[in-house]
Amino acid sequence: MDRTDAAPVIRLADYRAPAWRISAVELAFDLDPDATLVESTLHLLPNPEVTPEPLRLDGEALELLSIELDGVPLSPHRYTLDDTGLSLPGLAAACVLTTRVRIHPAGNTRLEGVYASEASLLTQCEAEGFRRITYFIDRPDVSSRYLVTLRADRARYPVLLSNGNPDGAGDLPDGRHYARWVDPHPKPSYLFALVAGNLDRVSAPFRSMEGRAVTVNVWADPTDVPRCRYALDCALAAMRWDESRFGRAYDLDVFNIVAAQDFTMGAMENKGLNIFNARYILADADTATDTDFEGVESVIGHEYFHNWSGNRVTLRDWFQLSLKEGLTVFRDQEFTSDRHSRALKRIEDVRLLKSRQYVEDAGPLSHPVRPSSYTEINNFYTATVYEKGAEVVRMLHTLLGEAAFRAGLDRYFERHDGGAATVEDFLASMAQASGRDLSHFARWYDQPGTPELRITQQFDPARGEYRIEIEQGAVAAPDASMRVPLHIPLAYALYDAAGQRIERQPQADAVTRAGLIELTAERHTLRFEGLTEAPLPAFLQGLSAPVRLQVDYTPTQLARLVRCEPDPLTRWESAQRLATDAILRRGNAVAARSALLDVLGELLADAELDPGFIAECHQLPDVWTLADQCESIDLDAIWREREDLLDTLAETHAERFEQRYRDAALGDEAIDADAIARRRLKNLCLARLTRLDPTAVLAASQFAHAVNLTDRLAALAALLHHDAPDAAAALAAFRSRYASDALVTDKWLGLVATRPQPDAVEGVAALLRDPLWTPRNPNRVRAVLGNFARTNVVGFHRRDGAGYALLFDQALALDALNPQVAARQLTVLENWQRLDPQRRGLVADGLRRLEAGTLSRDCADVVTRLLVGAARA
Repeated sequence: MDRTDAAPVIRLADYRAPAWRISAVELAFDLDPDATLVESTLHLLPNPEVTPEPLRLDGEALELLSIELDGVPLSPHRYTLDDTGLSLPGLAAACVLTTRVRIHPAGNTRLEGVYASEASLLTQCEAEGFRRITYFIDRPDVSSRYLVTLRADRARYPVLLSNGNPDGAGDLPDGRHYARWVDPHPKPSYLFALVAGNLDRVSAPFRSMEGRAVTVNVWADPTDVPRCRYALDCALAAMRWDESRFGRAYDLDVFNIVAAQDFTMGAMENKGLNIFNARYILADADTATDTDFEGVESVIGHEYFHNWSGNRVTLRDWFQLSLKEGLTVFRDQEFTSDRHSRALKRIEDVRLLKSRQYVEDAGPLSHPVRPSSYTEINNFYTATVYEKGAEVVRMLHTLLGEAAFRAGLDRYFERHDGGAATVEDFLASMAQASGRDLSHFARWYDQPGTPELRITQQFDPARGEYRIEIEQGAVAAPDASMRVPLHIPLAYALYDAAGQRIERQPQADAVTRAGLIELTAERHTLRFEGLTEAPLPAFLQGLSAPVRLQVDYTPTQLARLVRCEPDPLTRWESAQRLATDAILRRGNAVAARSALLDVLGELLADAELDPGFIAECHQLPDVWTLADQCESIDLDAIWREREDLLDTLAETHAERFEQRYRDAALGDEAIDADAIARRRLKNLCLARLTRLDPTAVLAASQFAHAVNLTDRLAALAALLHHDAPDAAAALAAFRSRYASDALVTDKWLGLVATRPQPDAVEGVAALLRDPLWTPRNPNRVRAVLGNFARTNVVGFHRRDGAGYALLFDQALALDALNPQVAARQLTVLENWQRLDPQRRGLVADGLRRLEAGTLSRDCADVVTRLLVGAARA
């Protein structure tokens, strides 16, 4: 386990270019789960652009067997070996260094470097896992060309894959065989990958727009291959879409995707060999929900799009992480939007942003899109880097327009192809292509917190003048110099009493165009003249910027926006605002509640509306999105008021819920957008109707007759979460049906963990004693512990602290196995300091007990930031 006593702080300001480069790498693996031998030959060159330094290679958990310099073995006095690497003083010229090490994949529970997953060996090297494979300059600005030879027992590992193109294979003595792979594109070490296993595949040909013939393969355990066809179709769609939308073609002869049951992340974009968590590959109607199908498509697209935004153009350093992740999230959001409902996709993305990233921004784990320092980079794969990073890119797209944005992206890829870039490089390409100065906009990358926009309105009927005052509020930042106005695109519209848009250009002290003002100062004013009545304004349409908006709307005005606003996101946001005011008892809460009941009823009755949109509007803000609006969080009151509103909605619109439920076809196996939307609304109706029927007859019937997992799981959730009489029998039947499927088992375990009752703590404790509890598997940890801690407000936050104690005990145990997974479980406590005094005290005691112990660097970093951040607050 890592010691944390002297964990160094890495600072962006301290960046220095590497003193050595590695032009080429030759790797040879003798693969064995218990003892794998790795021979590495590095062709080293001093960097003439920097001051000479001794050669330092990163390396952890390696057993050094031999070392040679230019073919000559080195005696121990020629090098220094420690727990973090290898140093060779006295080198000044180009040389070739060969090392041989032994590693132990079967014992590698961290799932970094080379590790064993079921009957396969595979890798995860991002961010700093390659140093657990061999000695290397393990940083993203050192790119090399790789020649890889894999040797293994043919019966045990008949499939041998690595990055690039195949370059030979054959038999070896004693039943062994080899495969050689050559990657013609230079890449940093974090993009290296290998897979060895007894795998089968589905395949398809693809011809790129440049005429390259490509074979696309999706590999999995042979029993799982029938469930890989959908993933293959998604990969082909992503490849074609990236050509048509962004002009990016694939650049190798093969594209391999591999499904792994044990994987810390969702997936990894290794050049030409994407390794995926199996949950984002395996999908059919019986074992995957609609959400799973959507996730497979999105993640397949995301990792493929990294081929350019991350691989061909990579990062200078890890501080630039959002340069690949935020940009690629934007690209995968556009992929899904172009293929399905742009409106629903935007609502889903904004819901996630507000429930996770806004909450992160408001707590002790807040950080800029580009952090200025870190102790453990694994802890910065966050909603801020991904989701807020994508919103920053989206703002650029809004400000520049599609043509200029595309031209800027083309320039960026062309200028930095094969290199390591920075945020400044990205913005410079955009500025040069558009002719716009983006120096002010760059502050979005370095300023933490969510900006606030406060908007006030005045209407002078005598003069027919409508005036809008816009003020940027200061975001929380440790350094006062960072609290400066940002460049914010604010989309808006005005509506008359009939709900028609008022097309009138304002007088403004800022750059404006139709329906958009560019805010750059602390205050701005818009003036509209020649109006006969006060208009109804809509602000931040499409969430044109990731900001908090403060506008005094009456419930009547919000209801009007739900009815008349063409922008689906603004309609959804207005309904969410009504629900928030009603639940938190803000303003005229009674009127907000009444208005919400009315407009949601009207949506239910509208046969022309997208059923998926209706379902989204009926999903009330979750507890943590609501809590984010409160200085002090009264969890009990928020939960109680939210449940009461859900009950009232069910009672008020029972007939409409029942009618919409009956209108939906039960036996629907299609996975197209229309079918998914119908099921989304149908299962929302089921959840509401189950509140009115303690026997849950409808849910029991749906469970018995469902022909797809989406309907079956929705019915099971309704039964379990309402303690229906048939719940235990349904759960037993479901468990038996899917006993051999780990991914579906995760789903029912998650339902048990999220059962909203105080005794859920004991239920989760029982799961942790069950043979199904496999803490080495990250999916299982997330299914049980992650769902319980993040979603089960009633159980996890039980007043006696039993839920907190369970989390702290499990986090400590997990930390000895997989520090990344353990640290991620603790981030659920990001807003603990705003809880009531009793809960706050219990969490503080638990965090301090963890702090006093021996933790990994990952967990110690999170615990320290939670405690230090809370003290500042």
